Amino acid sequence: MILLWLIIILLAGGLVAVLSGRHHPSWPRCVSLIALTLDLVLALTFFFRRTGSLEITPGGPWLARIKLAWIHQLDISFYLAVDGLSLTLILLTVFLGFMAVASAWTEIRQRSGFFYFNLLWVLAGILGVFMALDLFLFYFFWELMLVPMFFIIAVWGHENRTYAAIKFFLFTQLSGLLMLAAIISLVFIHGRHTGNYTFDYLQLLGTDMPPSTAKWLMMGFTVAFLVKLPAIPVHTWLADAHTQAPTPGSVILAGLLLKTGAYGLIRFAVPLFPKAAAQIAPGAMVLGVIGILYGAVIAFSQKDLKRLVAYTSISHMGFVLLGIFVWNQTALNGVILQMVCHGISTGALFILVGALQERIHSRDLDRMGGLWSTVPRMGAAILFFSLASLGLPGLGNFVGEFLVLMGTYRVNIWITAAAALGLIAAAVYALRIVQKVLHGPNSNACNLTDLTVREAAVMGVMTVSIIWLGLFPQPVLNTVSPSLTYIEQLADFPKDPASLSKSYSTAALDENSLVFVHQQRGHP
Repeated sequence: MILLWLIIILLAGGLVAVLSGRHHPSWPRCVSLIALTLDLVLALTFFFRRTGSLEITPGGPWLARIKLAWIHQLDISFYLAVDGLSLTLILLTVFLGFMAVASAWTEIRQRSGFFYFNLLWVLAGILGVFMALDLFLFYFFWELMLVPMFFIIAVWGHENRTYAAIKFFLFTQLSGLLMLAAIISLVFIHGRHTGNYTFDYLQLLGTDMPPSTAKWLMMGFTVAFLVKLPAIPVHTWLADAHTQAPTPGSVILAGLLLKTGAYGLIRFAVPLFPKAAAQIAPGAMVLGVIGILYGAVIAFSQKDLKRLVAYTSISHMGFVLLGIFVWNQTALNGVILQMVCHGISTGALFILVGALQERIHSRDLDRMGGLWSTVPRMGAAILFFSLASLGLPGLGNFVGEFLVLMGTYRVNIWITAAAALGLIAAAVYALRIVQKVLHGPNSNACNLTDLTVREAAVMGVMTVSIIWLGLFPQPVLNTVSPSLTYIEQLADFPKDPASLSKSYSTAALDENSLVFVHQQRGHP
């Protein structure tokens, strides 16, 4: 029942927060912290009790599952499950939830009850996405994330918030409808072949269908996930949404919502349609490289600091897309580390940008400069997380990107070389942040207050997290390894680097992968 309580606590906390806001504006914040604390205790308890049994069993690498009847006529159930991959992302969600509440401490002054209601409900939707094994339930949580985030941007955002919120809504809603159409089509195809019309993910694995049909259905899933990632060319909503969102909204967007797109590709799109995934893998890898380079170059050209940080996310998510479609253990380990570390480091940068905007009431880089001597603690934090963003060795982002490049090198040397150029470009835009914000003359005579105790504590926790992941990433890798091995075997791409480009178009499940599929569907 822990899986169910993780979601119920946040949903109930949101309702209590909106009601308590009528009595005192600070009560919703306290309610949110209590709800997140309860979730953290449950998640950590689950982690320490269950991770000792991390292994692949005949039923899969699941640590816990709960399946409750929901809509009998359509065989739709409230089916939640957690493995090492889900558990890692659940802990990241709760952690960044705390950081989002801390960043909203002084920024959110109006309608605070409704704000924390939306914040907790979007976190509940994200947890549901990471745990759902019924495709209808997955889609339900996928859409549940959308509405609260729309309100967070539209109500508490900046000058062009309405435009940004509507653009975010249209991109994610339209792509989500494509995924819904693909889910329904998959269910009908499976039912026509087996007589069992079900939305159960484990039963839908290995559904027999013509290659052309598989490719179209996979594209329905993939487009929805690429929009959330986001990948080129469906990325244009991200910069506007980040720029106009309040600081806690940007933390959730960058740290968590983008990760739901990557999770969807790993958990659903590739395993459900392995042959189609193998066919589009070369193109997807090229798209990932384009995202790495394009995001870095566009980030360098920005004059709005928050928009600059937003475009760095496109570059970093390019590494994630590349690693997913390389589809080997090394690259997938790098993908998960990159997801976790990007969530922390970029979330920290958005918190710092929000703190700076509160002080100077601007995001314009031309109005900054010379702040190192004025706000040394903030300057040190900006320098540290800028270095983390460029992938400085010893920090978590470096490990994730290095593993992705190592995995890619086994597949294609030229794509690896092109992706590695992104590390150079990252250094350029990171140094631009440091130069424009911290160095040079303080021409605007900014006399600012440095980080408060609360802000310094937030930066300290996030700093320790990135250093720990950079120096000792093995606990995370050990946690996700059985899940990634299992998922990789469900969609076993060719392993011979010399024949990859020729054999992607004819890749098929090998005997071991078929054993896994049949075990999931209850066949001998």
